[in-house]
Amino acid sequence: MSRKKPEDLRSHRWLGVADMRSFGHRSRLRQIGYDADDWQDKPVIGIINTWSEINPCHAHLRVRAENVKRGVLQAGGFPIELPAMSLSETFVKPSTMMYRNMLAMETEELLRSHPLDGAVLMGGCDKTTPGLVMGAISMGLPAIYIPAGPMLRGNWKGNFLGSGSDVWKYWTEKRAGNITDEDWNEIEGGIARSFGTCMVMGTAATMMAITEALGLALPGASSIPAADSNHPRMCGTAGRRIVDMVWEDLTPNKILTTAAFDNAIKVHMAMGGSTNAIIHVVAMARRAGIPVDMERFDQLSREIPVLANVRPSGKYLMEDFFYAGGLRALMMGMKEKLDLSCMTVTGETIGQNIEGAEINIPDVIHTLADPIYAEGATAVLKGNLAPNGCVIKPAAADKRFLKHRGKAIAFEDYNHMMREIERDDLDVTPDHILVLKNAGPKGGPGMPEWGMLPIPKRLLGQGVRDMIRISDGRMSGTSYGACILHVAPESFIGGPLAFVQTGDEIEIDVDKRSIHLHVSDAELARRKAAWKQPPPRYTRGYGAMFSEHIGQADQGCDFDFLEGTAATADPEIH
Repeated sequence: MSRKKPEDLRSHRWLGVADMRSFGHRSRLRQIGYDADDWQDKPVIGIINTWSEINPCHAHLRVRAENVKRGVLQAGGFPIELPAMSLSETFVKPSTMMYRNMLAMETEELLRSHPLDGAVLMGGCDKTTPGLVMGAISMGLPAIYIPAGPMLRGNWKGNFLGSGSDVWKYWTEKRAGNITDEDWNEIEGGIARSFGTCMVMGTAATMMAITEALGLALPGASSIPAADSNHPRMCGTAGRRIVDMVWEDLTPNKILTTAAFDNAIKVHMAMGGSTNAIIHVVAMARRAGIPVDMERFDQLSREIPVLANVRPSGKYLMEDFFYAGGLRALMMGMKEKLDLSCMTVTGETIGQNIEGAEINIPDVIHTLADPIYAEGATAVLKGNLAPNGCVIKPAAADKRFLKHRGKAIAFEDYNHMMREIERDDLDVTPDHILVLKNAGPKGGPGMPEWGMLPIPKRLLGQGVRDMIRISDGRMSGTSYGACILHVAPESFIGGPLAFVQTGDEIEIDVDKRSIHLHVSDAELARRKAAWKQPPPRYTRGYGAMFSEHIGQADQGCDFDFLEGTAATADPEIH
């Protein structure tokens, strides 16, 4: 492999030219306290850090950036840390999904507008991984991703707790009157014991694993708990590696092939990953010019069983998954299903990266011969209610709902749903189907995680803990239940979901991948003619831009002007 020369570096145009403008660049670096020995003939590495004081998933990334810098310096590079928006999943409203594309734009423009030769992407909280990766793909510089890693297991009265999954579980029990306020307060204090992302197979863990499976992270990096000493060591290794990647000109387009995305989708299925991954992977693939759609997820779900016995589809937590051998072990156990020739950031193939990995705890990571669930993590349904598709996670649902016909109870929006769901006199049975409208990309706005609608209060006392719920929104990857999500097109723009009325019958058949609203075409046409488009959610600022340019769920929810592989010119150096 031919290596770049110092004069071939992108940063050379800023720092290596003998003219007045380069004088200004160099003098300002000296103003900060750097000297020529820091940058001369060295790759400049941008460390894009999504740390903030309100993002507990990333609370350690401020320190981890120093580990990365140490590695960059050891390898002969010049590290520059650049902050990017943090997208704290639990605090940002109406949804971090609304700002994923903003982070992607920020990442791309940070890399383009500064004298950088390579990038280290530091994230992990749900939307930060796809946002960082989408921006890096579009910019095209050598880039390596550092996953924040999952937090340690929660604990309450000797029981391991999983963030998200056990929140929903115990909140339901509190609503049912089965646990006390004191119990709830103890759970609140014990469920999140360290920095790091959710320690169940939520969106964060799923996207970190997917990015490693794509070849954009170091082998095994996505499984390391955030508080484990392996994590800072991994950060140092990534810092060293990115310098060599620059000299080798190992850019994302040399890694992200159709086979690489198939590998990532297969790993998603085997992990029992979050439904949110479908939206993010479609968006990432489109940025790379790879034609991935929802149908590809469904095709591969029929080939790949769930192997990771991790909540919400299984029993254990991500810390256990790490002890069991982590992602390398899982991929080794399914290697016959993977394309092992795919290139990665190590400069070696997936096959070389996983060689020697072993499954240490068979009950945590199962084999193809003994899966947790026979088919994959997700299924894509289509029909007159969702012409462009919708998604369900069969492994996390009560099996009796995988083939079901019932009457709808329709809610016009989230506030309407929350008012009705607590009514003691709500006319509802376990066989009813709850339908939430206006929770999609434009309707939410930002497609909030409202899809795991609460079980109606009236049913909780009867012991009901699952029922079919349909929406054009998303649900947290930590959630579970018979939730049908991402209905496309969404109701806010006049998709068929907008015309569902209470009392309509809906039929679901997961095996047949079908969802059908039992209302005649003529009646649906009449309802559509009477329907009025809701007013825009935003009239100014980023929200207005979002509303105008956001794509639908089946398209990856990217902005129309950011899709594709058309290059944006580097800035002129004046």
